[in-house]
Amino acid sequence: MPRFAANISMMYGEVDFPDRCEAAAADGFQGVECTFPYAWPAAKLAARLRAAGVPLLLLNAPPGDYGAGERGLACLPGRQAEFRDTIRRGLDYASALGVTRMHVMAGITPPGVPLETLAAIYDENIAWAAAMAATAGCTVMIEPINTRDMPGYFLTLQEAAHAHAERCTNSAAGRQAEARAVPCVQVQMDLYHCQIMQGDIEARLRRFLPTGRVGHIQIAGVPARNEPDTGEINYPHLFKILDSLGYAGWVGCEYRPAASTRAGLGWLRAAVNA
Repeated sequence: MPRFAANISMMYGEVDFPDRCEAAAADGFQGVECTFPYAWPAAKLAARLRAAGVPLLLLNAPPGDYGAGERGLACLPGRQAEFRDTIRRGLDYASALGVTRMHVMAGITPPGVPLETLAAIYDENIAWAAAMAATAGCTVMIEPINTRDMPGYFLTLQEAAHAHAERCTNSAAGRQAEARAVPCVQVQMDLYHCQIMQGDIEARLRRFLPTGRVGHIQIAGVPARNEPDTGEINYPHLFKILDSLGYAGWVGCEYRPAASTRAGLGWLRAAVNA
């Protein structure tokens, strides 16, 4: 059975953010993940993680001006210097919090710019980020996101993400001066986004997990992004598929509880006891 991590940015909204580590641990989660922890001092969050006894497995690099609609800078022309600043800040937090995976958001496709131009900028930025992350003991994650929740997002399909990950890993390795730091770009495979954009999840798991490029999996019910035992995806079946494929990574629970988080955790108890 996979190891489950609570996404404390979406879950446990009934308690203050720093308290969510303890709440998740008390409910049986073995780890936690989050999106943007930058409103809280890293030292304070690190202390709460230690007290709860759970690792923080994943965070997002700063996405630009989120309130203004930015969802990452990696594909945007003329924003390379700002992009590099977001990577440095994200890696500072990752180092302080013991995080080894950092999701770097692609950004919203700007109008009037050829996709080939955006793809070249994206690959250049992600390769640079991967080389930087490697020296900090961190792996860059890229994630296809559905265009219903995030209209205009640059990276939407699993196949495209794997192609970018392979190219960027090779490019980052070529520029990495420190031989002992091996750069790597992996795919964050969110099955909620995959179902909305493409479906056929089992076939894609069977195709992509053996490549070694899937570094993290996330789940939520479709279509409402509530608990994974609601909606159209048969997660108990997919958990068995992950086991059969030898997936040894984590499954992040990035969903919005329909009521209180604890009230909706019947799926977790059923999965652990299956």
